[in-house]
Amino acid sequence: MTFEDIDPSTPVLVGVGQVSERIGEPGYRCLSSVELAAAAAREAIADTGAVAATVAAAVDTVAGVRQFEISVPGAPAPLGRSTNYPRSVAVRVGATPGRAILEVAGGQGPQHLVNELAATIAAGDAQAVLVFGAEAISTTRHLAGAEDRPDFSETVEGDLEDRGFGLDGLASQFLAAHGLAGAPSQYALFDNARRARLRQTRQEYAAGMGALFAPFTKVAAANPHAAAPTERGAGELVTPTEKNRLIAEPYTRYVVAREKVNQGAAVLLMSVAAARRLGVPEEKWVFLHGHADLRERDLLDRGDLSTGPAAVMAARHALDLAGIGPDDLDAIDLYSCFPIAVSNVCDGLGLAADGTRELTVTGGLPFFGGAGNNYSTHAIAEVVRRLRARPGAYGMVGANGGMLSKYSVGVYSTTPCEWRPDESAALQAEIDAWPAVEQAVQADGWGTIETYTVKHGRGGNRTGIVVGRLEADGRRFLARTADGDEETLGLLSTGEPIGRRVHVRSFDVGNRVTVGDTGAGEPFPDGPAVPRDDHGRVPAHHDDHARTPPVDQAGEASSRGRAGREGGGAAGRRLRGGSDD
Repeated sequence: MTFEDIDPSTPVLVGVGQVSERIGEPGYRCLSSVELAAAAAREAIADTGAVAATVAAAVDTVAGVRQFEISVPGAPAPLGRSTNYPRSVAVRVGATPGRAILEVAGGQGPQHLVNELAATIAAGDAQAVLVFGAEAISTTRHLAGAEDRPDFSETVEGDLEDRGFGLDGLASQFLAAHGLAGAPSQYALFDNARRARLRQTRQEYAAGMGALFAPFTKVAAANPHAAAPTERGAGELVTPTEKNRLIAEPYTRYVVAREKVNQGAAVLLMSVAAARRLGVPEEKWVFLHGHADLRERDLLDRGDLSTGPAAVMAARHALDLAGIGPDDLDAIDLYSCFPIAVSNVCDGLGLAADGTRELTVTGGLPFFGGAGNNYSTHAIAEVVRRLRARPGAYGMVGANGGMLSKYSVGVYSTTPCEWRPDESAALQAEIDAWPAVEQAVQADGWGTIETYTVKHGRGGNRTGIVVGRLEADGRRFLARTADGDEETLGLLSTGEPIGRRVHVRSFDVGNRVTVGDTGAGEPFPDGPAVPRDDHGRVPAHHDDHARTPPVDQAGEASSRGRAGREGGGAAGRRLRGGSDD
């Protein structure tokens, strides 16, 4: 297919932009998240090569990726915030869109928005769409206590399609009561289960995580927008030290997403007709050849906690739609909040995860920076830049949300390609039909460990978390250790705990696990009771404004399965203890 043959309604990426600043470095301007997003949007508009004012005036839809401070109910904004983030950015770049979207929280958001709004353009319901996001977490934390701190508050009028927080099914008081309020402990469950499946020792698996991420640091070191541009060796990444403390076994600080950033990125999409009318040169055009959006089963419903099949299905479907395989990709960026997010997709696609194949174009979330929910906008921008330099090559972005919960994929190339509808809805129906593991919310009796982690506090305190199966009926349970239970913590911190026999008992404060039942009759320390309904279960939330703690990265677009509007994920990195120093 040639450019002359292409359908004028075909969506095409025509502009990308990235900005960043680091405290204490030349050029630092103390920009707010709105100002960072606006600066990135201006770069994306200028990147089209057309008249900037004319392009900005043509934008009919803006979509903002939700930043941390508006991602969960009651989240603080020490320096203030906008009442209408998307329109705050639009005003600054000279756009007057008829539609403004505020996406749900979650790391899948940027790629999901590109997929969704490309379909909107193909259907003729939009002509020019600007997607953007930014975080100024580093500046906010640096200046929050200053007497002369800036005020980033602003009120902007105009309609707003606020899709809500999107935490349904991703966070609950039940999970939080058992230590799973933050992403490191949640993802550690998956990595430990994968280690056991691979029959690796702790040392072998740590070496693998280091080998996976060491090349990421090299890419970050060469990226001017990286928050931590330091190349590190594999051993350094996974060896616990005072600076590289354990967070949740098997994770040290260096291998978890870095949230302390000042970064913004934007992507501009148009119909081919609009691009031609506005004078955007064809050498700027990048086409979306394949795309998919899928959602995994909820955490405790999954049959196998060592893998995330929905993410692999999404990647495979996007590649199939593009008519290529993994070996045909010249540029890949896999969401890398934790090692399992990368290795899971590598396992499923047969990609080498030993450092011999580049799996990031930015440097990844631990090193480039986990820019809130907006990381993958940076990945898309960088993939577009690389593909323009290599016409005809293919690139893929995999964006993850929740607890390996939401996965959105885009496959890109400069090769002309008309819009190809995906079959995510049919694949999602298949996933939703998978049987859920029966759970014992109130668990009592002997069981075996299915997976686990040990959380490490800054003060040296430790908490063990266990997912297991009851011997009596095979139901799955979630439990944590009692404060001061060094014997059970010792079991979880040495050798191979998975498959070992433990005893669990239910209390009003939740389930507690021990290595034996000798102390089962002794009361555990008091704590807040875990709320339950008449069936002994934690009440489920059924709306986008669920008042629950956040989780790492994550919508319900009517034709795109559940992966779009039910966010959840990178939003929780501030509460989850992600790397920020």
